[in-house]
Amino acid sequence: MTVVEIPGSKSITARGLFLAAAARGTTVLGAPLRSDDTEGFAEGLGALGYEVETRPGEWAVTGRPQGPGVDTADVYCRDGATTARFLPALAAAGRGRFRFDASEQMRARPLGPLTDALQELGVDIAFEGAPGHHPLVIGADGIKGGRLVLDAGLSSQFLTALLLVGPLTEQGLDITVTDLVSVPYVEITLAMMRSFGVEVRRTGDTFRVPAAIYRARDYQVEPDASTASYFFAAAAVTGRSVTVPGLGSGALQGDLGFVDVLREMGADVRIGEDAVTVTGAEGGRLRGVSVNMRDISDTVPTLAAIAPFAEGPVRIEDVYNTRIKECDRLAACEENLRALGVPVETGRDWIEIRPAAPRPAPIACHRDHRIAMAFSVTGLRTPGITLDDPGCVKKTFPGFHRALAGLRAAWGEA
Repeated sequence: MTVVEIPGSKSITARGLFLAAAARGTTVLGAPLRSDDTEGFAEGLGALGYEVETRPGEWAVTGRPQGPGVDTADVYCRDGATTARFLPALAAAGRGRFRFDASEQMRARPLGPLTDALQELGVDIAFEGAPGHHPLVIGADGIKGGRLVLDAGLSSQFLTALLLVGPLTEQGLDITVTDLVSVPYVEITLAMMRSFGVEVRRTGDTFRVPAAIYRARDYQVEPDASTASYFFAAAAVTGRSVTVPGLGSGALQGDLGFVDVLREMGADVRIGEDAVTVTGAEGGRLRGVSVNMRDISDTVPTLAAIAPFAEGPVRIEDVYNTRIKECDRLAACEENLRALGVPVETGRDWIEIRPAAPRPAPIACHRDHRIAMAFSVTGLRTPGITLDDPGCVKKTFPGFHRALAGLRAAWGEA
């Protein structure tokens, strides 16, 4: 058994930073993720006038329930989708003029359902380019609140941004969703709001968010389950064993459900109170599966990268939203699997991969950390695979390559 320490959850760190900024008092986030995305989020809070103190192993944030501490700011969101979607909502609850921009990659990703909802609530938003995309300027004068109908079928982050800002509105929010993807991420949001003192009531497809004051607290960030998926997959595909401490039966993150897919493929999975262990079958044998991954779509590239080694076809369904991530992940997986000589087909919201021994080839990462990390796992059984942009992992796990090399060393491999 090899123990792998996984850095903190990106999703929990981002939500923790928002809640801390919105709360009354000072919050200490323990074991936050330190990566390009989360550091960009913290930098954005600083630009908006929030006090963020970075210490070894923790971040301290002094909240401002009344909104940003400045009346004008220019915020650069880098590549971070949570930064680009959550911070404009936070700024809208204050007062002032706040400009937001992002990388070219993030500029291409949609904001429309969120910005439409904010405009419906009376928020003044001006787009400098295409409507529903960065860059944009918010003329903030608080948010009155009220009722909304929201399509969150492209990203649950649109709903999360509104849920998080709801308590800062004058009247609270009633949000009815017509479609919703990645439900476990919304459950993370609701659980964390509850831990900061605000209870959201859900009735069917409607979320009722009260006007309330968040309470500051100390909050420990659990390891990132999406990142852990690469190491669990590594164990499954090599017949080895990996234990990740800090994740367990009480984990908030739905992406831990990826281990259930590995179990279905033949791996032994043990979920304890504070650790998860995955042990691959002898020789790394894997069964083919057909699986709906709508709720754990960030782990689609992980499964696609080990699918060639299965004894039967692997079909992944209901994952259209992966086409509007850092890149079109279905297309990127198809492109790279074909380069590896693996038979693959895709449709609007699915991909099917047939067994084949991958050949060495360069991987086109498309500046996407998940493509780079996933196909690095393929390289555990196919020497000669290279990445055209290995540094893109800095978005969520700057130490990934070092950690994977450490895993191979622990297993006695070169």
